[in-house]
Amino acid sequence: MAALDANQGLLRFITCGSVDDGKSTLLGRLLYDAGMVPDDQLAALERDSRKLHAEADGGLDFALLTDGLDAEREQGITIDVAWRYFHTARRSFIVADCPGHEQYTRNMATGASNADLAVVLVDARKGLLPQTRRHTYICSLLGIRQVVVAVNKMDLVGCDEAVYRGITEAYRELARTLGIAKVDCLPVIAPGGDNVGTRSARLPWYQGPTLLELLESADATPARAEDFRMPVQWVNRPDQSFRGYAGTICGGRVSRGDEVVVQPGVQRARIERIAVAGGDLESAGEGQAVTLCFDRELDASRGDVIADALRPAPVADQFACHIVWLGDNALLPNRTYWLKIGTRTVNARVMSIKHKVDVNTQAKLAARHLSLNEVGYCTVGLDETIAFEPYATNRTLGGFILVDRQSNATVACGMLDFALTRAANVHWQHVDVDKSVRGASMGQRPLCLWFTGLSGAGKSTIANLVEKRLHALGHHTYLLDGDNVRHGINKDLGFTPEDRVENIRRIGEVAHLMVDAGLIVLVSAISPYRSERRSVRELFDEGEFVEVFVDTPLAECEQRDPKGLYRKARAGEIRNFTGIDAPYEQPESPEVHLQTAGLRAEQLAEQVTAQLLERIVEPADDDYPV
Repeated sequence: MAALDANQGLLRFITCGSVDDGKSTLLGRLLYDAGMVPDDQLAALERDSRKLHAEADGGLDFALLTDGLDAEREQGITIDVAWRYFHTARRSFIVADCPGHEQYTRNMATGASNADLAVVLVDARKGLLPQTRRHTYICSLLGIRQVVVAVNKMDLVGCDEAVYRGITEAYRELARTLGIAKVDCLPVIAPGGDNVGTRSARLPWYQGPTLLELLESADATPARAEDFRMPVQWVNRPDQSFRGYAGTICGGRVSRGDEVVVQPGVQRARIERIAVAGGDLESAGEGQAVTLCFDRELDASRGDVIADALRPAPVADQFACHIVWLGDNALLPNRTYWLKIGTRTVNARVMSIKHKVDVNTQAKLAARHLSLNEVGYCTVGLDETIAFEPYATNRTLGGFILVDRQSNATVACGMLDFALTRAANVHWQHVDVDKSVRGASMGQRPLCLWFTGLSGAGKSTIANLVEKRLHALGHHTYLLDGDNVRHGINKDLGFTPEDRVENIRRIGEVAHLMVDAGLIVLVSAISPYRSERRSVRELFDEGEFVEVFVDTPLAECEQRDPKGLYRKARAGEIRNFTGIDAPYEQPESPEVHLQTAGLRAEQLAEQVTAQLLERIVEPADDDYPV
């Protein structure tokens, strides 16, 4: 083995694998052998081991050093990621002990996102299990290219070398298919410390390094991006004499006098100062936090990327990417999420799921949604362009998370692969006759009136009466009824959650085009999800979208049951029926709230019309300059 470098840098690594493979025990033993367990903690470990296991031989349960949650100790499993710092004479380490249960895969992905190396535990009795393969696949997705395979519990298979060889050969083949470049293997018996910190007398046929030696000699040099990139985190302006753009360089180097561009725009400037806490620098490189000052005023803000002007970052708004789904509720294509990448946050939707991945075989499977812990290859569209890099080139500008816009929960992590060709080839075409001109010619302000409520609530009846009233007043209208639309543009859609999301997206896009044509559009659609109604609202300018909640109790809707749908749903003849076995999320603050109890449809229509007239009356001529 090559001589160890006493100046090697910090190594971040994870321990992962299937449940009960011994990850926590191995890590606890590693800390013990590295001399990182203080006397008082060792005494507590001995006490807790006797209390939990009543072991006659006084053996220590090293898993207790990392399993800190009560639930973990009670069940003997790891639930949350346990982070530990330790060091030896040769190197410092930060290790994440990741849970093995499938339901906690999202916790494992969190730990792997910042790791340089993975220690994968395999139970010698069980070999490679599905969760071993799943964790290895996620490690490969997240850019980990070094793996140490520790085949544990060798004493339970009689320290049989043939068993060890069979497991390591199978794992090397798996790593090869996933593109993991470096794999080291060793047999261990974690509780006894065999090949953890010292060589094992029980495994004389293994003559390689111990686990601790492998970690001390591992290459922790991160892959360096060649071209200069820095996401702007903060505009630093303490007074009128200073303006700088603070952030951490995530690629390349920059020097005073270099020409840079602020992306996704095309503004250029030269670096006048590189300011840090101790003064100014002549140059700075990847990983350094700096404040850059330009030689002229530019409009740059948080989320922009400062890049090398000669080799700027690609800019796009549609991408192909891998997504690891972390949410309890399924990923539904065309639902809108927040996407956070670097320091930028934008609206995003998964336009399609090309396939999901069988983590056991790496087979590509057809999928219409992704469930918890599933991995899919998807296309994602954003509502604005961003500067990016492929994840393989730059983790900061290629890695992202998706956040649920209602709960603010992180529901996915993703890795950008490349921009879609159409993202660069399709542009907005300027037109001189726009929405305001078309509306003025009709003597009205264009508007979308969106009726939502349960089936049978009276949405279509009220919308029809409102349209008749507006038409009688001389306004130009169109009614998009949810049932009618399903005979045409949405004929291919069913009533699954995925199809419901796509149904509302299409109706919203059509309504948006009609408003752009200058019309007053009335939409009658159950539209059960708040997320989709919010996404439609965001298509329109301020004041152009009016949500009308037709609030009729479920019992009354069932009593009316004009189409016999509730009766069929109760009998199990219709699946995914809103209000019965599918949810309806009531509007939280609709512009118009119609409480229908005791009122005729004509009265409710008059309420809506009365509130609309002020919004849609013909504007003054100077409101619409031509």
